[in-house]
Amino acid sequence: MRALQIAATGMSAQQMRVEVISNNLANMSTTGYNARRAEFADLHYQQMTRPGTINATDGTTIPAGVQLGLGVRPTAVTVNLSQGSLSATGGDLDVAIDGTGYLEVTLPSGISAYTRDGGLKRSAEGQIVTSDGYPVVPDITIPDDARAVAINADGEVYAYFTDQVQPQLLGQFTLASFTNEKGLEAMGSNLFLETGASGPPNVNTPGQDGLGTLRQGYLEESSVDPVREITELIKAQRGYELNAKVITAADQMLGATTQVR
Repeated sequence: MRALQIAATGMSAQQMRVEVISNNLANMSTTGYNARRAEFADLHYQQMTRPGTINATDGTTIPAGVQLGLGVRPTAVTVNLSQGSLSATGGDLDVAIDGTGYLEVTLPSGISAYTRDGGLKRSAEGQIVTSDGYPVVPDITIPDDARAVAINADGEVYAYFTDQVQPQLLGQFTLASFTNEKGLEAMGSNLFLETGASGPPNVNTPGQDGLGTLRQGYLEESSVDPVREITELIKAQRGYELNAKVITAADQMLGATTQVR
């Protein structure tokens, strides 16, 4: 009775689908979050009669054969790379990436991570850091006596001082892009790590080499579409119920078999 195992794989697949959807809905308000989608493929097949087999009776070729599928398996949880809408915040250190690219940050271990969360902060030493305190690359420090900070589309950071007419250039942000952005490893806190699947980062100034530009005073909202997610959730729930009914039917068939006298 293969139906029990096949339906069990179907229930497991729909459960994973619901988990991915629930994570999307939980991150509806997460800055720079991209929706995920679970993808599946059919398992291998048991070849009862292979297509193209010669019929021993009259020598004709069997056109279709008998191939029994053994269920479903997850293949990937892919990221939808569509950009979320930009929301005005007015914060002088809030920057949204309008287009392709990631800000590079340095983790305590010394390795680089990448994020589209532009809700930057100022540390006690004046260094520009993320909400978790990780310094942004390159290091830019805002002087204590700066009365205002301006960030242009090219990522240049200027500080305004009370006793100076012209602003002072403190540094310039860079952005990183990857050949396969879907190959990045999500590590939480809106951070991603480079992997062998993503390829090495291509670092350049904003607006160059196909990279996006920066918008000061804005943040990128989540790209999750609640209506679509609820629709997918209903479909996953119905799929789970149908696979459960298959298990019930298979169990009743097995019960009928054991009661034969």
